[in-house]
Amino acid sequence: MPYRSHGQVRYWQDEALAQLGLIHGFFTRHGGVSPPPWHSLNTSVSVGDSRERVRENLRRAFAALERDPASRYDTWLVHDARVVRAEAPRGPRVPPLVADGMVTSNPRVTLVMRFADCAPLLVYDPRRRVLALGHAGWRGTLAGVAPALVLALVHAYDSRPQDMVAVIGPSIGPEEYEVGPDVVHAVEQAFGPDQAAAFLPQRNGRTHFDLWAANAWLLRQAGVGQIRVSGISTAAATDDWYSHRAEQGRTGRFVVLAALPEP
Repeated sequence: MPYRSHGQVRYWQDEALAQLGLIHGFFTRHGGVSPPPWHSLNTSVSVGDSRERVRENLRRAFAALERDPASRYDTWLVHDARVVRAEAPRGPRVPPLVADGMVTSNPRVTLVMRFADCAPLLVYDPRRRVLALGHAGWRGTLAGVAPALVLALVHAYDSRPQDMVAVIGPSIGPEEYEVGPDVVHAVEQAFGPDQAAAFLPQRNGRTHFDLWAANAWLLRQAGVGQIRVSGISTAAATDDWYSHRAEQGRTGRFVVLAALPEP
């Protein structure tokens, strides 16, 4: 089953990545200590929750995957396409770099990112045993964070796109992601009107953005061999996931952890 539990902590794994031995979890909101409106496994202090509760929630997520919290590497997300190399854990006294993508070849590093509608992008090359994790909202998608992750693996580790398995994790689905004229214009500018039409479905006379289809297309264009979409919409499943859109901003952030297996 794609959903797994560790005590009350519940997380989703991609079956193909799990079969390849990749250590990873897309953690639901269950099993933490935070009160409403963040209940319960909130992993961000930026939404008003206390540092102590967030620290405990992260500890529980790391424990579910049997990872040491000291292996953590995370970044400051700004909705762009910058990718950084994470070849050692980020120490507690080291400020996070600004980037929406990370790559690593070190099994002693756990990549960490937080989400609440934006798309987690997890890319694994089992041949070279290297890993990327990215954060793709509509701005990051149009900026090209998906192909930037692929290129970073190629340039840093001599990886081949055809060997990669990419997963688009739980995030807001096209049914719920209504957008305005500014986003429509930006999508058309980024992809061209013809291709953009495939990512801007009309529903009940309103335009929506298909974050999943856009990122899958970008990954295909980058040559990725296998692309998998979770199909889980955070905005349609707030019992399990945080959704900034569906909960009008009064919500938490779920965490994604990913790490390479030991050789």
